[in-house]
Amino acid sequence: MHKILQPAHWAPPRGYVNGVAARGTQVFVAGQIGWNADGRFETDDLVEQTRQALLNVRTVLAEAGATPEHIVRMTWYLVDRAEYLARAKEIGAAFRDTIGSYSIAMTAVQVAALIEQRAKVEIEVTAVVPQ
Repeated sequence: MHKILQPAHWAPPRGYVNGVAARGTQVFVAGQIGWNADGRFETDDLVEQTRQALLNVRTVLAEAGATPEHIVRMTWYLVDRAEYLARAKEIGAAFRDTIGSYSIAMTAVQVAALIEQRAKVEIEVTAVVPQ
């Protein structure tokens, strides 16, 4: 069971939570990018790379017996802030389709580049599976 941390006098955030407290087995998922299981990009589209990166996160979580509901923290690294903001609704839909809830402490930052040249987004996750 996770506890959402929301100071009473703060306005609620949109699309994430300020904090999450959890107990259990911690699962750390390395940054996942939008390529397939063979390590190949099928698209250069940001929304589709995001969807694939999130599917990759789910696949790694499953190896630990975890599901998206166990995610407590997520960090996004993006190469183009403007494109991310312009396509936020589409990215949000991809997120809801693959992960579901926004009750995750999230951070998103723009970076100059990612190691894989075609990657537009990299997402890393921490999950906690209750005992």
